[in-house]
Amino acid sequence: MKILISNDDGYQADGIVALHDALADIAQVEVVAPEHNNSAKSNALTLHSPLYVHRAANGFRYVNGTPADCVHIALTGLLGYKPDLVVSGINNGANMGDDTIYSGTVGAAMEGYLFGIPAIAFSQTERGWKHLDAAAAKAREFVLHMQSQQLVSGAPWLLNVNIPCLPLEALKPMRVSRLGRRHSAEKVITQTNPRGDTMYWIGAAGPALDEGEGTDFHATRHGHVAMTPLKVDLTDHDTLKYWGQTVATKHASSDASV
Repeated sequence: MKILISNDDGYQADGIVALHDALADIAQVEVVAPEHNNSAKSNALTLHSPLYVHRAANGFRYVNGTPADCVHIALTGLLGYKPDLVVSGINNGANMGDDTIYSGTVGAAMEGYLFGIPAIAFSQTERGWKHLDAAAAKAREFVLHMQSQQLVSGAPWLLNVNIPCLPLEALKPMRVSRLGRRHSAEKVITQTNPRGDTMYWIGAAGPALDEGEGTDFHATRHGHVAMTPLKVDLTDHDTLKYWGQTVATKHASSDASV
């Protein structure tokens, strides 16, 4: 099994080191990750600046770009082969609900999925790397399970996995969950720089709005590892007929006025 590992916290982050160490003895692993923290970069690609790849002392390769850049470069020439699985993380904090739209962790995994490779994004539900060893053990266990089910290196799929920050023995079985929803983000933070200019900082994510049973928020709050299958199709299929009627009405009105 050949696994490409990336993240959005940067190649020196504790989470990616723990993930590499957990998978290194069950697969051939390659790490290609951002040089610096690239949280909330989603699927962004760098198109107007050159990208450089360097190798760290521990063998990890790092790129002066986004998480998606890292996976894209790896899959389009850097590796020289197609891996069986792309794994992203372990992220320093949750990627649940609306977070998945912004998440660089999910963006890295999604880039692998877009290239036709099964992919998993792993995150811890709280920042600070508490019980990271347990999260890494769960990631390893899950990858081995996917391999045993012959789901690795086959048809592509994209999974988002959030792990509570608990000791291994306290973690409850995985639950397949839908994404919850959050309230709007907190108010933007303004400051004045030494030259008198106003600076703006994006506020913190809002609290959970939809956290009922069946959501990723509910599962992790009760100690379960939450797994959510994702898709890339953003089409609102439920309202296609409605919008079709709306457009038809517009055309009818235009024809009548001629």
